[in-house]
Amino acid sequence: MSYFMVDIESDGPIPGDFSMICFGAVLVNEELETTFYGKLKPVSEKFNSDALAVSGFSREETMGFDDPEEVMLGFEEWIKENSKGRPIFISDNNGFDWMFICWYFHHFIKRNPFGYSSRRLSDLYCGLEKDTFAQWKHLRKTKHTHHPVDDARGNAEVLLHMKKEMGLEIDLK
Repeated sequence: MSYFMVDIESDGPIPGDFSMICFGAVLVNEELETTFYGKLKPVSEKFNSDALAVSGFSREETMGFDDPEEVMLGFEEWIKENSKGRPIFISDNNGFDWMFICWYFHHFIKRNPFGYSSRRLSDLYCGLEKDTFAQWKHLRKTKHTHHPVDDARGNAEVLLHMKKEMGLEIDLK
């Protein structure tokens, strides 16, 4: 199995009505150098200015981004090239990130290389700490910038910390 830490930025709360603006993924291994970054043209006329502002892009800029189908096909190929066995999707907030990635995969290419499930980093940490309110974001080394590759890398650093320092049994071969 290979773990892929994913982070997305969007211009609203749900896919379809709103758009995923960009996303990043990092193959979780010791180096954290194998990354993917996609910027996607909006799929809807609707957008929330405050949500869009988080990404750092203007609506005009996003209109020049790449075709979502091409980006998702490229992401699928990157996953296949970098996965040993079944790819596992993991993110900080998989309820949000997974919702967009899964919708975009199924909407544009009719399949999702991750299958039908995902993992949430925070839940793993809380389980190891035996505290449902345990805080983990201080363990990131890479600054949280809202650039999705930076944010995915920082979250992957936490997963590696959990493996090395906290005894999380996870095979990262």
